[in-house]
Amino acid sequence: MDNFKNMSVKIKTVTKQLPKYFRNTTEIIPFLDAWLVGQEDRFIRKVKKIFEGAAVDKRYSIMDPIEVFSKTSFEERNDIYVREVIDLGEKVLEKALVKAQWKPEDLDYIITVSCTGIMIPSLDAYLINKLKLRQDIVRLPVTEMGCAAGVSGIIYAKNFLKANPGKRAAVIAVESPTATFQLDDFSMANIVSAAIFGDGAACVLLSSHEDDEGPEVVAEEMYHFYDNIDMMGFKLTNSGLQMVLDIEVPETISSHFPNIINPFLEKNNLNIAQIDHLIFHPGGKKIVQTVEALFSDMGKNINDTKEVLRLYGNMSSATVLYVLERIMDDNPKKGTKGLMLSFGPGFSAQRVLLQF
Repeated sequence: MDNFKNMSVKIKTVTKQLPKYFRNTTEIIPFLDAWLVGQEDRFIRKVKKIFEGAAVDKRYSIMDPIEVFSKTSFEERNDIYVREVIDLGEKVLEKALVKAQWKPEDLDYIITVSCTGIMIPSLDAYLINKLKLRQDIVRLPVTEMGCAAGVSGIIYAKNFLKANPGKRAAVIAVESPTATFQLDDFSMANIVSAAIFGDGAACVLLSSHEDDEGPEVVAEEMYHFYDNIDMMGFKLTNSGLQMVLDIEVPETISSHFPNIINPFLEKNNLNIAQIDHLIFHPGGKKIVQTVEALFSDMGKNINDTKEVLRLYGNMSSATVLYVLERIMDDNPKKGTKGLMLSFGPGFSAQRVLLQF
């Protein structure tokens, strides 16, 4: 039993993989002109302003912008999604295994995360075949948790590894919000999401093996907002996955914020002043500003979160893992603490406490 007592779950490594296409925001504006032909001038100006003010300088995509802004069926887009997600997933997992110096057969558990397309069998099945992962690997695909699912995957991996000493897990998040862009939808939800979202993939390797080093996952918890089901998600339409995004999201997060943060830290005998690294999902400029305002009074910054948003946009579940990678690459001082937080449909907030 002593083995169990001292056993901890650690994050071994984090890697990212970007799709082949990218455009700066300034290069996207001409596409908007073509898309918005026939709309009122005032509306066109408003849409451009949203893109220019989104705090996203550049975004990556599994499709050329010409494809994004052209009329394609749900089937055609989803076929591109399936093909590219498999490619990105394979590349990011291989990269992570090389960085960790693990072999594919070292993995006991694989969690794949994506909400921006539909595929059965899920991505993990393809990765098992492509990388020849073990035939007895335990797999868990996570689809319907949206932006929060990167942290959800870490929570599931932690629970599996805590119960199974000496095991190793991979969480692979691959998202393509551009594949969900709706050409005939001029709603604010579609426009705002197009302005803030980008595509990307990330992989986190975790371990309960005593030889593996890395920040320890000390605690984890989910927080579910009641009666906010309609705030965020996708509606499945004949033309694809249509974004649902309530303008009240930042305010709702703000009103729940003390309940999301304080009790979780108190359970671990901590307060926010003792957290050195804030590893926050950059949902969008408004959410970032809301969270920043709540923390700046405490002398805390979320600069890495803002930088990830600027460089890549919101890549749904993968984005918070990009923030984690930046912080881990900075080699935090031993003993410092980090708080991971992401929000997603449900409405829910997922939290993970790390000790470096």
